[in-house]
Amino acid sequence: MTPEQLVRDHTVYSCVMGSRAFGLATDASDTDRRGVYVAPTPLFWAFGKPPTHVEGPADEQFSWELERFCELALRANPNILECLHSPLVEQVDDTGRELLALRDAFLSLRAHATFTGYALSQRKKLEADVRQYGAPRWKHAMHLVRLMTSCRDLVRTGTLTIEVGPDRDRLLAVKRGEVPWPEVDSWMTRLTEEAAKAAARTPLPQEPDQARVADFLFRVRRESALQPRPYDEVVQRVVSGGGVGQ
Repeated sequence: MTPEQLVRDHTVYSCVMGSRAFGLATDASDTDRRGVYVAPTPLFWAFGKPPTHVEGPADEQFSWELERFCELALRANPNILECLHSPLVEQVDDTGRELLALRDAFLSLRAHATFTGYALSQRKKLEADVRQYGAPRWKHAMHLVRLMTSCRDLVRTGTLTIEVGPDRDRLLAVKRGEVPWPEVDSWMTRLTEEAAKAAARTPLPQEPDQARVADFLFRVRRESALQPRPYDEVVQRVVSGGGVGQ
């Protein structure tokens, strides 16, 4: 079973991300697709384990195996959490719907640290560009402001919303370089301060509900292991020394 087959045959959830999901798309925007697949449990019994992620097979497509996806979501990885909240769902089955129903289990105050930590590192890169070239990479600046706004609102409300709504026009003006850097920089500073202030009284729990997620993952693995054909063929390949890609 090749990595491409895992994505093709075992995807439980896929969505569109990037500018199209954020409400920032223009005619030139790419379509970024992200997904989650469940590798059949027998594949984990071989020496060669299934991949934790797969790039492709289509352009701008990237998928994670369910366990890896859950691990990253529990760590409040911004990209992963946003995938769970895309308004543009392209494919979902019963397992995928159960994963989406767990969205609140992944959310915790950890998100404030991960979102702001990532934002700080990216902001330093933009500042370096300003010093060296006189201007930042404006598209990156736009997306960083968007991320920082999402973080502030998440910490304030306990809900992650990735669509920019009424901020669309101003953010696209940033992308076009029409907003002076000092104004953009000030906007970022304000968002950072507002998020920090909100963290003191956030409705988010201190930690994610790892036990609830672990129970879900265990049930998915068990149900996969008990599946009848075509998994018999997978088991036979594992027993004979094969594995993914064999």
